[in-house]
Amino acid sequence: MTESTTREKMSETDDPSDTNCLGDSMTNRIDQPRRHDLVSNSIMVAGIGTAFEATLQYRIGDGHDEISGHFMAGGGTGEHGQFQLQVDVRGAEFRLDRLSVQIFETSQEDGSEINRVTVPVIYGPRLVPGYLGYREHTVKPGETLSAIADAHYGDPSLYKRIVRANPDKISDPHRILPGQVFRVPVGW
Repeated sequence: MTESTTREKMSETDDPSDTNCLGDSMTNRIDQPRRHDLVSNSIMVAGIGTAFEATLQYRIGDGHDEISGHFMAGGGTGEHGQFQLQVDVRGAEFRLDRLSVQIFETSQEDGSEINRVTVPVIYGPRLVPGYLGYREHTVKPGETLSAIADAHYGDPSLYKRIVRANPDKISDPHRILPGQVFRVPVGW
């Protein structure tokens, strides 16, 4: 595996031209991380892939900075194989809490990216200092995001951390329902 840090712009997190993480019939797929997973400075990327001469590329970035490299998967002559890599992103200067994890093959014909798969994730170190992981919190009747933030952080104004950590579950911070389970990012 080879890594490099570049300051080049990359495609948007939810680029509609990507095959994305939802296609089970895709040539390549990412099984980990899943869509909107909270990730840390060490990101596990795993799935199934195939490529010419068994070489696939990866890229993790926010549109401002990225970490990229290559790895081997499959036999190189059409076979699919499992892959798993641990990517250290501490050297990147991410400005956003939303990252894209991408794998793709480089076309032997014209050098373009083909069979690209993109999974949008949430970068925990941009949400809380010293990000360690997250706790799950089940909403009780009458609770607000401010009350949940106060219980976990000691500061009700930090409720936006919880909103940013749960983009698929919170569309309106003033409307949460009993029984919903939210991720509450924590650090040291």
